[in-house]
Amino acid sequence: MDEIIRAVTKDGFVKISAVSARNTVERAREIHDLSPTASAALGRTLCGASMLGELMKEEDASLTIRVNGGGPVGSVIAVSDCNGNVRGYVTEPHADLPLRKDGKLDVGGLVGTNGMLTVSRDIGLKEPYVGSTELVTGEIAEDLAQYMVESEQIPSAVGLGVLVDTDRTIKAAGGFIVQLMPGAPEELITKLEDNIFVMDQLTTVLDEDGLDAVPAQVLKGMEYDTVMRVPVEYRCSCSRERVAAALESCGAEELEDMAATGENTEVSCQFCDKVYSFSPEELREIAKGKNF
Repeated sequence: MDEIIRAVTKDGFVKISAVSARNTVERAREIHDLSPTASAALGRTLCGASMLGELMKEEDASLTIRVNGGGPVGSVIAVSDCNGNVRGYVTEPHADLPLRKDGKLDVGGLVGTNGMLTVSRDIGLKEPYVGSTELVTGEIAEDLAQYMVESEQIPSAVGLGVLVDTDRTIKAAGGFIVQLMPGAPEELITKLEDNIFVMDQLTTVLDEDGLDAVPAQVLKGMEYDTVMRVPVEYRCSCSRERVAAALESCGAEELEDMAATGENTEVSCQFCDKVYSFSPEELREIAKGKNF
């Protein structure tokens, strides 16, 4: 089961969220038929969105991360609800690159660094809160940490990882976000940095030791409490009603042109690839403003 856990040191200076999301990322890979490197790019972004979304306090809030780096994969988009459930897609799911010299997937090369990472928070107001930062590496984790420092003024460390097996399935996926609270002493910051520097590779920790081992390694030598644990999954919010509303925005003239072909019109959801079919009669009803 995929889940998010949150922990806080007993002195209150360090907060950590960590997610294990192998099933979530594997579901995304299956839906979009992702290449190995695209799986890593989208998977990392989904994990980051899941943790940030779960931190939102407003009911029915949502958070969207958009990464546009000018690389072969195109745009990477992940959306989370306030419970950490996510959905996402990339523009070019089959785009891929050779492994780097160190044998790792070249996520930075596939995403690119000529662009922005944008985070949009929708809390039900007229306009969402939007913050962005220039991409640093295209590897997602460093870029997200940069965003949190620049846009939210929160000193943060971010780790994200996706381990793709030899058969292209997802063997492990997850991440952590560490946030420093105001007044954290310098020796605590140094200890935290040292722990993150020497910790085992994130996907190895998740695959071999499980999610609880992530805060245990990051907060090694510190007393902390695990304060929350919540299940998460790949979850799309599409529905026939929402698709009909999107079709209505095309305008009556275009809907009539579509109906005039005499064929059913099929609309595919970008996030889950579910196909919705509308007959010419239904298109004309939508043009009249009738709900489905």
